[in-house]
Amino acid sequence: MKYITLLLLPYMLFLSHVALAQRDFSQVEIKVTLVTDHIYMMEGSGGNIAVLTGDDGTVMIDDQFAPLSEKIKAAVAELTKHPVTYLLNTHWHGDHTGGNENFGNDGAIIVAHENVRQRLSTDNIMKAFDRTVPAAPEAAWPKITFQDDMKIHFNDEDVMLLHVHHAHTDGDAFVYFMNQNVLHMGDCFFNARFPFIDLGSGGSIDGAIKAVETALMLTDTRTKIIPGHGQLARKSDLLKYYTMLVTMKGRVTDGMAAGKTLEEMKAAGLDKGYESWGEAFISGERFIDIIWSDLNREEE
Repeated sequence: MKYITLLLLPYMLFLSHVALAQRDFSQVEIKVTLVTDHIYMMEGSGGNIAVLTGDDGTVMIDDQFAPLSEKIKAAVAELTKHPVTYLLNTHWHGDHTGGNENFGNDGAIIVAHENVRQRLSTDNIMKAFDRTVPAAPEAAWPKITFQDDMKIHFNDEDVMLLHVHHAHTDGDAFVYFMNQNVLHMGDCFFNARFPFIDLGSGGSIDGAIKAVETALMLTDTRTKIIPGHGQLARKSDLLKYYTMLVTMKGRVTDGMAAGKTLEEMKAAGLDKGYESWGEAFISGERFIDIIWSDLNREEE
């Protein structure tokens, strides 16, 4: 498909079982950061994890890769005597759901948007690479799904799950701890770095922008925001991210209107002022490619 380019190959490859088997997770350490009295952020390899502890049990958001499950369980055990009761997925990608089977087999109830269950329970064809991402084992599938939003009342906390449409994927969900004023945005927020928008899984630049607008309405200056990737953030960080998304889309749109080719736009330094944002996973050129591919698709 035209809008999934070879520039996205490194990201998509890490979703494959072959690439995962070749990775060395033995040196990965799980870093735990206190967010509030009962909420923690965990970093390792993959998407950021959140953990809510309390007398009712433990709620965890996302679980990184399967080989890290034992390390993650050990980190949780340092915080609470309760194993994971509810496991909430922000979307379907393997660096956020790879441990689903392990935690599911331990009895965790997996909760996610309906499209996450659909993608995890079926083979996903990556047409650009003539490759299939196999369905996950049934133990990894969400057992509770929702369409637009839902709430879980647990540990004296009101946990709101809110679907944002066609943003990073077609199954993204924010998780908002309403009483603690903590928001986990999954990969709808890459703090101080260019994001990957999975066009092949229903993501879009306009949806990504609208998702951040939703988050900005939910939050205030005291909200602590856990991004899918990057450091723990505040609303000021999210505003910078929003400005970047709008600015970069505008620059690509202007270039297209001026009749510039994709290669010309990549060479034009459209990421000016955001050069450091391309030093992580997605470079400035790759992000320009994603935006161009999405906008070009919409014109077809």
